Amino acid sequence: MRIWSRRVLSFGRRRKAGGDQRRLLDTPGGPLPAGYTPGEPVPGTVAVYFADDPRKLYQLQQWLPVFELLDELHPVVIVTRNQATYAELARLTGLRRVLAPAFPDLVGLFEASEVKVCLYVNNSVHNFHALTQRRMLHVHVNHGESDKVCMVSNQVKAYDRVFVAGEAAVRRHRAALIEFDETKLVRVGRPQLDLRPEPLLAPSERPTILYAPTWEGENASNNYTSVDVFGPAIVAAALSVPGARVVYKPHPRVVISPLPAMAEAHRAIVRMLERQPGHEVLVGGDILGVFPAVDLMVTDVSSVGLDFLYLRGDAPVLIADRHDDRARLHANAPISRCADVIDSATLAALPGTLADRLAHDVHHAARQAARATYFGDLAPGESTTRFLAAVDDAVATRDRSLGALESDPTTSEGVTA
Repeated sequence: MRIWSRRVLSFGRRRKAGGDQRRLLDTPGGPLPAGYTPGEPVPGTVAVYFADDPRKLYQLQQWLPVFELLDELHPVVIVTRNQATYAELARLTGLRRVLAPAFPDLVGLFEASEVKVCLYVNNSVHNFHALTQRRMLHVHVNHGESDKVCMVSNQVKAYDRVFVAGEAAVRRHRAALIEFDETKLVRVGRPQLDLRPEPLLAPSERPTILYAPTWEGENASNNYTSVDVFGPAIVAAALSVPGARVVYKPHPRVVISPLPAMAEAHRAIVRMLERQPGHEVLVGGDILGVFPAVDLMVTDVSSVGLDFLYLRGDAPVLIADRHDDRARLHANAPISRCADVIDSATLAALPGTLADRLAHDVHHAARQAARATYFGDLAPGESTTRFLAAVDDAVATRDRSLGALESDPTTSEGVTA
């Protein structure tokens, strides 16, 4: 009997000089791990497919504790295509992991195994490699709830089911896509928000203002960051609030941005906070561990603002709009209707606005209504319960559907071929 390590699985032949010259999906740095004997099954009922390099691991990492809970119900295996990602996951989780760098490796892995459902946490173009598999049910879960344009892609039409947080996400898909089958959408809330990570920020008697901007995105239409246009001014305004503690927690990709304006603004913010004692710069760790000690947050259009809305509905939120287009912002990001907006017209008054919102939370009632639109009326813990039940239903549906196909003599040959 072959014993599988829970922490390390590798799939794919050893590559020798002069041997197999197939191009890898992502060129790994260094030799591949010990080879996998083709034809042997990889254990797991649910696969989590992640083809990207470590720069995007934050998309998967936020799901890992939830997938670890899922593993207790249905064994989970994480399928990677990049060696550096595969290696880094050993540090992040005890879930089974497998490396299938080339497309034939991936095909062989799925054909030899009994994976029933495959989960996808992003819209990577490489997801379509796994979507070729016909014996699995394919479920898109995304990596957050956000009003960014990238949250809705025409690619979702390729999945059998699309898990979303709530009504706002349903409306987002309805508004963005042509001839999309809305019955694919399954409302599960936001399971990651049921987690309680270790606090990253000590409580303080001083009012705490958090500036948590997003990154610049991969194209102009997906650029919502305020760092390069308003960032230093936002931090200066926060520092001017009497007695306030200012915390800067940027998106992980702000720190490594290749854009000169982003890099310079980030450095300027860090310098401002480091020159004055009692303030914090947090570039690592789970932002959910920061929220409990925060009294007011300034952010951009991103999942961070909505996570804060769900977990800290009692605290004010300010939304920055780099595009200076209030009508578009209100149309595309409903949270902005229950928040003060930071743009070129309001930036000069920001010091007073911050101080006033700490003293008078005028948008409190509107935020509660917005929270229900984004997440429904789910209480803490209920999102996880709903997510696990939705995956369980997907597994059962796959078994029923495949059984029906294989019992039908007019279709069974195509299914088993």
